[in-house]
Amino acid sequence: MEILYFDTLTYEQGDMYVVASDKGLVYIGTPNAPFDEVKEWAIKPFKGYCFEENSEKLLPYKEQLTAYFKKELIEFNLPIHVKGTAFQLAVWDALKELPYGTTTTYGNIAQRIGNPKAVRAVGTAIGANPILAIIPCHRVIGKNGQLTGFRSGLAMKQFLLELEKE
Repeated sequence: MEILYFDTLTYEQGDMYVVASDKGLVYIGTPNAPFDEVKEWAIKPFKGYCFEENSEKLLPYKEQLTAYFKKELIEFNLPIHVKGTAFQLAVWDALKELPYGTTTTYGNIAQRIGNPKAVRAVGTAIGANPILAIIPCHRVIGKNGQLTGFRSGLAMKQFLLELEKE
């Protein structure tokens, strides 16, 4: 049985759950969401798991996220352990290549992964991203320059984009 360790990170936008396995970070929750959000998410990618609250195991992840939120860190060097379809993993890998402080569009991501007609599917894969900020889905905006859907809400997306402005 795989253990998913969790702890709470408190910062100016509220509290969020941070979850990791022994292989790396697996999930960052929506600010101020109940633990039920984490439980509902974990059902699909992690079959046969249990949760264990463990602040010690989550400390390195919380430290880097806190440094990011304080504008003291622009590049994460944490192990991550995301599970998804091959398509989702390709999209998430493309997102990880986006430089800090920049934005792109769903269409650009679709082209980047070699599937320019898959714009909607790219949006769906981005919406399933389990690791906010570290897999920087907030850097993807609509082709008209408008903010579009974000698992943690548009206010959080705006916060992250503002945070990354010089």
